[in-house]
Amino acid sequence: MTPTILFYILISIIILNFIIDKALDLLNAKHFNDKLPIELQDLYDDEAYKKSQSYKALNQKFSNITSLFSLIVTLLFFGLDGFKYVDDFARTFSDNSIIVALIFFGIIMFASDIITLPFSYYKTFVIEEKFGFNKTTKSTFILDKLKGWLMMIIIGGGLLALIVWFYEATQSKFWLYTWALVTVFSIFMNMFYARLIVPLFNKQTPLEEGELRDKISQYASSVGFNLSNIFVIDGSKRSTKANAYFSGFGREKRITLYDTLINDLEEEEIVAVLAHEVGHYKKNHIIFNLTSSILLTGLTLFILSLLISNPMLSEALAVETPSFHIGLVAFGLLYSPISETTGLIMNYISRKFEYQADDYAKTTYAGEPLISSLKKLSKNSLSNLTPHPAYVFVHYSHPTLLERIKNLRK
Repeated sequence: MTPTILFYILISIIILNFIIDKALDLLNAKHFNDKLPIELQDLYDDEAYKKSQSYKALNQKFSNITSLFSLIVTLLFFGLDGFKYVDDFARTFSDNSIIVALIFFGIIMFASDIITLPFSYYKTFVIEEKFGFNKTTKSTFILDKLKGWLMMIIIGGGLLALIVWFYEATQSKFWLYTWALVTVFSIFMNMFYARLIVPLFNKQTPLEEGELRDKISQYASSVGFNLSNIFVIDGSKRSTKANAYFSGFGREKRITLYDTLINDLEEEEIVAVLAHEVGHYKKNHIIFNLTSSILLTGLTLFILSLLISNPMLSEALAVETPSFHIGLVAFGLLYSPISETTGLIMNYISRKFEYQADDYAKTTYAGEPLISSLKKLSKNSLSNLTPHPAYVFVHYSHPTLLERIKNLRK
């Protein structure tokens, strides 16, 4: 194989991914106007359902425009030897491989973010605003972006510098050290993300004493789940959409409720949602997902170690000097079909886990409050209630609302 052939393989992967995604989007869009199943007909009146259909159609159109724009920019960047020019520019600052890699990826990341910034702005302040979801102010939007960049520089830059250093120091064994680093980082973030990162963007306050907290504590005690950390997050600062999630282990485990969730649901429904989250913990889904992620990362890094030293990876992107950071870009594209396949498997497992967590909530608490909560959350977010099965198979980490209701009513 020559660098030229490898270049065309990389381009083919990019185009094929785009075609598959758009084919799935088209299949999904054909179901936007389907009649609602009997189990879901109580969610919307005619006017509200038309609003839901308009929201789906507008997002579909916006997705087509942004993805086509991204494809054109990417192909132009490849065709005009963009990686070579960025690499050459980075090397004007230093001969140190770590510094060159940091400047190289910094330029790529920041340029990509800035180019897509207008789309992000339009999505937030036009589409989400039009349908009553957006609560983000322009100052919050800007601050979020600046904080995100700062985190990318500190955390992303620090990890990248260590990985390049491992490669320079150990060559083919770098993957073992990188795997260890990523494993420690992943566990640390799972443990302390809510304590260290979330406060940078949102305010978290302990759920105040009262009937809701008493009901949650009573349920947790009934299933032998030690839960003292129940927090409310100001999700309404950015959107009217609601959520709840479980995080951490041991003393750091906590359940976080969006304030919008508390506003939208009855107390019995909130407890049912929490019972579902407790089910994930009791069924060891969190441990499984973390372990699977670590193992898949190890496999990816091992395969990377076998290919990264091949100069053809750099040459395929028109860079004559073989470089770790250029090889990493080429490898990422080559590996994407495998990554997509493992993603399909993990989504399938995730959907199974959602059924198990629903069953746990139904068994230890009640099914009907969970059903009514799922209906309300779907209605309030104008969720797609009639997605195409192929789209669900590829993209959904949760079963559809209809599937979950049928399972809960067994």
